[in-house]
Amino acid sequence: MPEVHYPRRTLLAAAALLPLTAACDVGGSNSADTGGEGTGEGKITALFMQQAGYSEADIRAMTADFQAKYPKITVEPTFVAYEALHDKIVAAAPAGTYDVVLIDVIWPAEFGSKKIVTDVTSQFPAAWKTDMLGGALKTAEYQGKYYGVPWILDSKYLFYNTEILGKAGVDVATLSTWDGVLAAAAKIKAANLVKHPLIWSWKQAEALICDYTQLLGAFGGKFLADDFKSIAFDSGGGLEALKWMKKTIDDGLTNPNSMESLEEDVRKIFSEGSAAMALNWTYMFNAANDPAQSKVAGKVEVLPTPSGGGGSPGVNGSMALCVSGGSKNQKAAWTYISYLTSAEVQNKYAKSSLPCWGKSYDDPAVVSVSPKMVAAAKKELASLISRPEVPRYNEISQILQAELQQALLGKKAPEKALSDAAAQAKSLL
Repeated sequence: MPEVHYPRRTLLAAAALLPLTAACDVGGSNSADTGGEGTGEGKITALFMQQAGYSEADIRAMTADFQAKYPKITVEPTFVAYEALHDKIVAAAPAGTYDVVLIDVIWPAEFGSKKIVTDVTSQFPAAWKTDMLGGALKTAEYQGKYYGVPWILDSKYLFYNTEILGKAGVDVATLSTWDGVLAAAAKIKAANLVKHPLIWSWKQAEALICDYTQLLGAFGGKFLADDFKSIAFDSGGGLEALKWMKKTIDDGLTNPNSMESLEEDVRKIFSEGSAAMALNWTYMFNAANDPAQSKVAGKVEVLPTPSGGGGSPGVNGSMALCVSGGSKNQKAAWTYISYLTSAEVQNKYAKSSLPCWGKSYDDPAVVSVSPKMVAAAKKELASLISRPEVPRYNEISQILQAELQQALLGKKAPEKALSDAAAQAKSLL
């Protein structure tokens, strides 16, 4: 069983805020049109995170292989917790401390507009745009430009307990829609198999936004209007998704502990056998099937995210490697990034993080890592929905988290909560 790496998204909102000044360009170079600065040799520094996806041991092994292939480049990696990553990148940008930085999918708008990371559009091979999964490509893209290369690819999937569903007589095929999930949950509850069949990560944190994003996409909603100048989540699919979430609580199908749960809490409750279905990141498949940490090992299966009538996009929870705007050796940094993100390297470490390349999902060595998880991922990762691509995303996220919680706790009607969120977020676009 591969080492389990736990999700890193849940502590974003509280820790990732620094004063945001839209006109402040803190990076050095804005573009890698000439191949970047520097000789392409010598020492470079890279900033990674300690949890989720590739482990520190993985990255150090990749780096050792890279240095063996490119002996004229020396890499010094640094690792920080996810919750410290955003602020570390921002604080280090003026000095050009790091040549390579790992960024979350929700940061390209901020980092690109401030030149904290380099525009690598001209360096992005045309073949990558067709060879990478469609969902992966959006990871470091902002306003038609690429500010990095996708590296850690993830989304949330529907996990279910085969024993509980079997005892309730639920046809797994009905779980292809969210209405089917509700019907299955109602059937399980009626059979007294578990009191609350559904568990979610709906604590007031970025985890809640991730679940809401996936449901908003399923119901055909949008966060922003097509011109990116006005809010759209307060009507249509955005409102429908929140009403659906609240209904699962009112009907007693969702565990009320969801309002205080993050993804690891979801995994633990599900692994105890106290829930029949859950939405979570890729890592939960191996974790919930590990007898050392789960009472339901061997009874856990996974499906791509269900549809709500507006499609079935998964939430984009991916990360990308970027050349720092302040790097003095962008050529060497780009060489390192190109190596780490290559299909060859990603396939080798597929146990830790599934690759960004479409052809990898037909590679027997990759498929054999986790055939059922790979099959679900191959379908879902081709179509991902992103959270709002705006420079002041973190502030908007905090507003929306608070208002969604107000609705889920019954303190505001869904319409009022989203209307209030839209009013507060409008000035931040």
